[in-house]
Amino acid sequence: MKYFGTDGFRGRANEGLNVEHAFQIGRFVGWYYGLRQDRKARIVLGKDTRRSSYMFESALVSGLVASGADAYMLHVIPTPGVSYVTADGSFDCGIMITASHNPYSDNGIKLVNRNGEKMDEDVLKQVERYIDGKIEVPLATGDKIGCTVDFMQGRNRYIAHLISSANFSLQGIRIGLDCANGAASSVAKPVFDALGADVYVFNNTPNGFNINVNCGSTHIEEMQSYVLRNHLDVGFAYDGDADRCLAVDDRGRVVDGDLILYVCARYLNKHGGLAKSTVVPTVMSNFGFFKALDEIGIKYEKTDVGDKHVYACMRKKGYSLGGEQSGHIIFGDIENSGDGIMTSLRIMEAIRAEKEPLSTLVRPVKLYPQLLINVPVTDRDAAMESPEVEAATIEAERFLEGNGRVLVRASGTESLVRVLAEAPTDELCRKADDIVLKALERFRV
Repeated sequence: MKYFGTDGFRGRANEGLNVEHAFQIGRFVGWYYGLRQDRKARIVLGKDTRRSSYMFESALVSGLVASGADAYMLHVIPTPGVSYVTADGSFDCGIMITASHNPYSDNGIKLVNRNGEKMDEDVLKQVERYIDGKIEVPLATGDKIGCTVDFMQGRNRYIAHLISSANFSLQGIRIGLDCANGAASSVAKPVFDALGADVYVFNNTPNGFNINVNCGSTHIEEMQSYVLRNHLDVGFAYDGDADRCLAVDDRGRVVDGDLILYVCARYLNKHGGLAKSTVVPTVMSNFGFFKALDEIGIKYEKTDVGDKHVYACMRKKGYSLGGEQSGHIIFGDIENSGDGIMTSLRIMEAIRAEKEPLSTLVRPVKLYPQLLINVPVTDRDAAMESPEVEAATIEAERFLEGNGRVLVRASGTESLVRVLAEAPTDELCRKADDIVLKALERFRV
């Protein structure tokens, strides 16, 4: 793909991604789902809190209505909110303007299909062909021109959906929420308020420039100190578009995506809610996480890195829970994409049902130290296909004697080979990595 990566069309605002791109995407999508089929398309769109999101929203809406589509504007809403509303409201597709956890100077455009899932690659390729001038799209005229609809009720439906998914009370529980000055700012607190929690919210005053700045899931240390300082029971930190969540337990320790998957998988399996007693993590999940699952008899199926791969595996094989270390967690029985606020609700469900603090629920998992080294190479494919590198990887794993692992993978976007070692100590990680690094030496830039 030339423009669309695994997380949409992303770039520095008005440099890598500009308003002309946004207008063109709106023009093509509006035509593809509408005029092309001689019908009126209904397309819903939301945005995060970046200053440039308003600019891209205007450009997209202009393109949509110029191609005859009706544009339903959700305004600021989490990415999973767009997915939910698209499917719930039977829209033709959904558009989200966000660069997720990136700095405010970046932005992006994500497309989802009518089911609220990541857009089919075939459609994205056609969008790219239009951007490159290889496809012509007519303008709508007369009564075929589309209109805009202020669709705040869609966001309200999403909030109601989150609340109704929780059949428990949080009365008397002290919960911290770090909204990253992003899309969760106007959604997360009303949800937890409705469930009766004592809510302590911060980083929920976006100004267009402070999204993800020293806050949210990418700067979890602020939540750690906040939980301890305010004697909270638990804290949740979201990223800019609130599709991921990391937690902090009652002792101020970070609960990452692996630990969240463990807590939820164990709880769901105990109550018959984990399909096929299987969870779907990625190859980057911690070795200690896999050992903990083995000990309680829960199976797992690893995928490549990326929530797209996790969801594809879940859908294909009928699994109900999967996710990534970063906090993208998918509960397949109630959603088809990662939702940070939903994740925090499911954690609270386990805490309430088990009548144990989060620190106790994660205790069985002993995460191994990890050492990740990025090696710049002249040819990543040649490096990955090298018999010497393959042999070194096997040697490194043999060195760890089954009590750790070594993962060697190419970057999907840069000329890098990533070497990850996991072992009981940092020193063993370093020694295992060194075995592979020697074999990669001749490929280095």
